[in-house]
Amino acid sequence: MTQNPFLTPSPLPYQLPPFAEIREEHYRPALEQGMAEQLAEIAAITGGGAPPTFENTLVALERTGSLLERVLVVFDNQSSAHTNPVVQELEAEFRPRLAAHSDAIHLDAALFARIEAVHARRDELDLDPESRRLLERRHDQFVRAGARLSAADQQRLRELNTETAKVSSLFERNIFEANQAGAVVLERAEQLAGLSPDAIAAAAENGRALGRDGTYVLSLKSFSNQSELAWLTDREVRRRLLTASLDRATGSNGPLAARLAELRAERAALFGYPSHAAYVVADQTAGSTDAVEQLFARLIPAAVANAEREAEQLVRAAAADGVEDFAAHDWAYYAEQVRKAEYDLDTTALRPYHELERVLHDGVFRAAGLLYGLTFRERADLVGFHPDTRVFEVFEADGRPLGLFLGDFHARSSKRGGAWMDELVGQAGLFDRRPVVFNVLNIAKPAPGEPVLLTMDEVRTLFHEFGHALHGLCSDVRYPMLAGTRVPRDFVEFPSQVNEVWASWPQVRAEYARHHVTGEPLPAELVERLEAAEHFGQGFRTVEYLAAAVLDWAWHSLPAGQRVDDAEEFEAQVLKEAGLAVPGVPPRYRTGYFNHVFVGGYSAGYYAYIWSEVLDADTVEWFRGNGLELRESGELFRRELLSRGDSVPALDAFRAVLGRDPDTAPLLARRGLAG
Repeated sequence: MTQNPFLTPSPLPYQLPPFAEIREEHYRPALEQGMAEQLAEIAAITGGGAPPTFENTLVALERTGSLLERVLVVFDNQSSAHTNPVVQELEAEFRPRLAAHSDAIHLDAALFARIEAVHARRDELDLDPESRRLLERRHDQFVRAGARLSAADQQRLRELNTETAKVSSLFERNIFEANQAGAVVLERAEQLAGLSPDAIAAAAENGRALGRDGTYVLSLKSFSNQSELAWLTDREVRRRLLTASLDRATGSNGPLAARLAELRAERAALFGYPSHAAYVVADQTAGSTDAVEQLFARLIPAAVANAEREAEQLVRAAAADGVEDFAAHDWAYYAEQVRKAEYDLDTTALRPYHELERVLHDGVFRAAGLLYGLTFRERADLVGFHPDTRVFEVFEADGRPLGLFLGDFHARSSKRGGAWMDELVGQAGLFDRRPVVFNVLNIAKPAPGEPVLLTMDEVRTLFHEFGHALHGLCSDVRYPMLAGTRVPRDFVEFPSQVNEVWASWPQVRAEYARHHVTGEPLPAELVERLEAAEHFGQGFRTVEYLAAAVLDWAWHSLPAGQRVDDAEEFEAQVLKEAGLAVPGVPPRYRTGYFNHVFVGGYSAGYYAYIWSEVLDADTVEWFRGNGLELRESGELFRRELLSRGDSVPALDAFRAVLGRDPDTAPLLARRGLAG
């Protein structure tokens, strides 16, 4: 084996991992040594003999685990963005071991005794606000991880956490395999009628990449309603595509979802909570299950009424087209037909104006410049984690280096579905460390030499994920635990959702929305029609989202001891009881492929998107009407919110920007739910 590059800090700029040197054979020894080293570092904290202080306990704890962190950020990234059987086997082995390692730290009685001793004297200590925040958050973390449980309960907790890690890892692997198996393979180009020429070419290229030359392959995206459904004229192809999407991993993951819900409910009961949802939300900005359920109750009736009105319109359009048995696979297609008829808007006509390079440089990056003074320079000399990955150095307005941004934009068979942001190096003043963050998307790769043309949804996703990246890049705190996106789940989506608004901001759109051949800007009349149609389809979009959010909430509101024997039956019953069983509108994620909540850390937290959208919609109105220059508004938003991470309570950061508590009215207006 070559010398293991994980064992020493990276010599590359910003400590970018040396991807050119990293091999799969390096993971196991680095993970094992990383866990052993961190436990030795913890033992040094607890065994030193000196009385506990903030420095020798809390700050010392922040300094532990550097090797494990270096290997985990790379391993986690590969397991999601470029996996293979070797990595999957390592993941199945190490997820339970890493859960046990985390328990070994958080259930270390001597370590917690030191933290508790410092916490008990917090009012006597001369701590700056961020240090005080670190002490309180770390103490809360240990308590919520079981440090105060009895020995017997701690042992049961370890067992629950280990099994949860095993089951979650298998759930993720099943989704990956089901996504690959569910890809729709078509033999003739005419079966793709309705798609744009570049989309048809991309399907052919996908077939070639998957070893099926001469075919056209539609790979499944992470969500239910596949984007191609809006344009495919062949009704049977639409049916096949939606059926493949909705049925994936149902049989294999239904029992695993039920088991995960059962394990999490029992875990919550150990802490005295009636459900996992109650345990989770106690540490979020929502604060209580009642607050979340009241928001659902307020939104569901109006959203369903909107969706039902939309359905009536679509059924009429389908009937005029000779379709008498309107079904779910027809919804997106006839919504597109009605949009064309009522607003003279063909969304496929927008694609030529949304070429990836232009959207990225003149849209996403330009908006960051207008708001925060940032500039970007591609670094072809730095290697990313996949040949498709690109590396950009980020600079402040005065030329000072800020960090690195990596973009991995294209779909491939080794990548899980969806889009996300994460970090390879977290910002930390304690180590004089600047951030290295990345975005992963799943945009279909075109044939060689062809432009990458985006749908409007893909444009929004690019802006959204870059909002998360900005949250990491603009972080300016001392302690790693409080940096960047390490904020409550129901707050972390707020900055990313705000960043979506710049996609339609006139000053930004005028630069990036240009025809990829002629360079002509998106015609003003097309922009007007696009804005006029803004509320069209909001009923569908809100209901599909709420159905997924309520489904997550129901799974994680189960009390300890209640077992679900049939996941599909449970799902159907939940949606019916919530009033969300709207014909033709499946949940954005069904149980079998709900990666967010059964794998990705959003358990009892998918409500976060609409909760954060309250803050987002309110903040967008603030940007529009505060009377400040855009740059001045951006600096205020960055200074008081983006830079603060979890060094201040989340809603305090919001109030520091807007000067008041959130208002739900802008969200209701945006979603067409006001009145």
